[in-house]
Amino acid sequence: MVDFDRARQVMIDNQLRAGGVTEARLLSRIRLVPREVFVPQSRRDLAYVDDIQWFGKPGASRFMPAPATLGRLLQLAEIAADDTVLDIGAGTGYATAIMAGMARSVTGLEQDAALAAAAAANLASLGLANASVVTGDITQFGAGRFDVMLAQGMLDSVPDNLIAALKDGGRLVALLRTGTVGIAHVFVKAGGKLTARAEFNAFLPPLQASTRHEEFVF
Repeated sequence: MVDFDRARQVMIDNQLRAGGVTEARLLSRIRLVPREVFVPQSRRDLAYVDDIQWFGKPGASRFMPAPATLGRLLQLAEIAADDTVLDIGAGTGYATAIMAGMARSVTGLEQDAALAAAAAANLASLGLANASVVTGDITQFGAGRFDVMLAQGMLDSVPDNLIAALKDGGRLVALLRTGTVGIAHVFVKAGGKLTARAEFNAFLPPLQASTRHEEFVF
């Protein structure tokens, strides 16, 4: 039987810290969130390996990022206690749960209804009253809603309706596709426009089949 508590600490020491995730508040929060709850039952013993966890067969459309990749993206977000956060591609809610312990509120946006239901159940089981999960179009939230957005998947570009939903002064953390490789960026909104800062190379599957359109439906 896997000792998940020990496996979580090994993940933090050997994957996150070794991969450059050093922010103490983030690491403390990750230490408290049981990743094994959020992976398929058949793969629970492998919850802490440094690899993508697929919801379905490998190569399926929905997934959970590898721990080190997700940790580095979360570190870029610099989530503050009064932030309102959107987790795009929430899957079964793992990143949503992490951020819920760091922010004022977190909304997970997930296109797959079954995964969204699983995420809602997972978050409820952990008593995270400031976290919720929804499906549908990002425009349902209105303009200027979020301080922070995290995209859990590769984008071809930043769609206009993501920009609209971000508060002025808010930030979006996302991987932008360059060929077959992604580059993690932090985008900051000022005066209705984004400025971008490239940070590191990484890989995640696409967030959806195509994000080359100006509008983002998820």
